[in-house]
Amino acid sequence: MAPFDVNSLSGTLSYALIFIAIGISMGAVLELSGFGDTRKLVAQFYLTDMTVLKVMFTAIAVCAVLLFGASAFGLLDLGRVWVNPTYLWPGIVGGLIMGVGFVVGGFCPGTSVVSAATLKIDGMMFVGGALAGVYLFGETVGSFESFFLSSSYGRVLLPDWLGLPAGVVVLAVVIMALLAFWGAEVIEARMSGKAPVAAPGRPWRRIGAGALVGLAAIVMLKGQPTDEERWAKVPAAVHQMADERTVFVHPAEVVALRTDTSVQVQLLDLRDEHDFNLFHIGGSRRVAAATLEQPAELKALLEAPSSTVTLLVGNGEATAFAAWKALKGRGVPNLYVIEGGVRRWLELYPTPSCVAERLASAAPDDLGYRFAYATGQSLPSAWPELPTSQEFRFPCKSEAGPAASEVHGGHASHGFTWPTYAFTKHVKLQTRSAVKGGCG
Repeated sequence: MAPFDVNSLSGTLSYALIFIAIGISMGAVLELSGFGDTRKLVAQFYLTDMTVLKVMFTAIAVCAVLLFGASAFGLLDLGRVWVNPTYLWPGIVGGLIMGVGFVVGGFCPGTSVVSAATLKIDGMMFVGGALAGVYLFGETVGSFESFFLSSSYGRVLLPDWLGLPAGVVVLAVVIMALLAFWGAEVIEARMSGKAPVAAPGRPWRRIGAGALVGLAAIVMLKGQPTDEERWAKVPAAVHQMADERTVFVHPAEVVALRTDTSVQVQLLDLRDEHDFNLFHIGGSRRVAAATLEQPAELKALLEAPSSTVTLLVGNGEATAFAAWKALKGRGVPNLYVIEGGVRRWLELYPTPSCVAERLASAAPDDLGYRFAYATGQSLPSAWPELPTSQEFRFPCKSEAGPAASEVHGGHASHGFTWPTYAFTKHVKLQTRSAVKGGCG
């Protein structure tokens, strides 16, 4: 993240001071805007003083330009920015309740804290009431939890909802904000009987508006970084891993890692549901490659313990390697690809002959086997590190002779053990402080 690594300060005094300073600065801005005065706040609802709309819309427009601008120039990965998930109907009901409280009490929660900090009695009373409401909500939410968690849309951003490039949406928001400012002053003048503020008397308004529109236009023209651009900016050592294929982990090393109690192996299968159901490595989780870059998945990968190794697998290597590059561009540590994919895995740890037949030819990222039925992770081939399991299926029991060893999936208790394969160790755990992404 640019030259800024705030997470490395976590748990220190400096970390606490940073956020204390941010909180104090925000409070100061609200107080200077007059938000510690209930009369100014409530005047918003009577259309006589639209300061609330102007300040909040200014914050929205400026933040949009700065956030998406920082992302466009590789200083910020928006995938790591937390956005509250959308619960549509609970949000509407909560907004109505808060709106009524705003009119009756004269504050919203944030402005009440600002007022209380300046020792205004009404502000302190409102804070006390808000805390009591929070306590009451916490004690009763279980009785209406199904509604509280209903109509979930997850993380929703305007560009995703509208299907438009982020820069276009940012420019549209800025223009909409400026129109809202103009309209607010017209309404203020009409409702209060005062003449609107003369724009020529405050030229800095036009200068600020022009600058904001200009910056938004730059964000639109620059566009958001692609996976290829993020990959181009990762450290040289990461490119070297790809060039020397040290990112690819031999299946035998995967088996060894799964028996190492000091390492937690997380295996993500990027194939479609059909191939995953036919066969998958034991304990793996199916996830679409595109889903990996969604905030929830990305957050989990970035915050995984330093002892966790994440392994990506496809039928071959192409899909998994493309996903690896995209995730390394976002700074995900301890990430590897299983060499040769599931197809290579089945070559080394084959299924019984009556279950799957290897095809003579297959596309690079196809499974390359014809299965008689879906086996999932039920065969010993899915768990080569386990010597025994009551959950394994043992088909083809009518076969005899040398084939019987293969029939039982190479299971040790049936007179056969998996071969020992030589491999070069590629997995090297990184500590969190050593991890540096590209432009993400």
